[in-house]
Amino acid sequence: MAFRPRRWVANRVRRRAAAQWSDMAVQAGGLSRHALRSLQSEAQDLRRSLDRFLSRAQLRLEGAARSADVLNLPAGTDWRWRPSFLSSRITPAGIAAPVSGERLGEEAAVWHDCSARALILRQMPNRNAADLAPHGLQLETLGFTGSYLSVAINLPPDSLDGLTRSHIVRLDATLGVERPMSIYARLNIGHGPNTDELLRHLGDLLPGMPTTRVIEFDLHYLDINERRLERMWLDLIFEAPQMNSVRIRDLFLSRHLRADV
Repeated sequence: MAFRPRRWVANRVRRRAAAQWSDMAVQAGGLSRHALRSLQSEAQDLRRSLDRFLSRAQLRLEGAARSADVLNLPAGTDWRWRPSFLSSRITPAGIAAPVSGERLGEEAAVWHDCSARALILRQMPNRNAADLAPHGLQLETLGFTGSYLSVAINLPPDSLDGLTRSHIVRLDATLGVERPMSIYARLNIGHGPNTDELLRHLGDLLPGMPTTRVIEFDLHYLDINERRLERMWLDLIFEAPQMNSVRIRDLFLSRHLRADV
């Protein structure tokens, strides 16, 4: 095997850094408060980076994307994606009494108008044999008094690669509710100073077994500038969200070209 100096140096640097943090953990009791505050901030930054690496490594090693092959996706599908909060563990795993716009993980944010912030959003393991995603999201609104509640999910930059008005974006969603609820999905595309959107009804869900819905967003109906695409995100909008518990068991997005007629 050829000797690779850069890889050898990188491995050695990581081992030395790990040894230094191990030593500092032992010495923490004798450090000054000023030193502890500085090192604590540095350690928190390092932990966030390590958590991101572990999450992405777990997703790759567990082959979570393989479960997507179980879905009967249309021929010509050229992009597919499941949010990381459904594919691997995230830290922190939940947020309680969030302010509007507060994020959970790198991709999800909750938006609402409840002054009491009476809601909880947390990651939960999926344990049903039929579940394709290893994890789900639980949204609890037992004391919610607002009139608007949504979860926004940022799609990755590669969702915009080669995207045209000839594409159809498909959403496969599996959800469960504790009480009857109507749920909508809105796809938003930012291009230049403008944002265009498509709204679809996911359905009127009833308590009981999880419900799977498939909806499509036909971009032909949007006047988007294909040369200035900047971001794309999905809003899940929960109508009359008071006193309920919603379980998002899976969200899988893909895209394919519209069939020529």
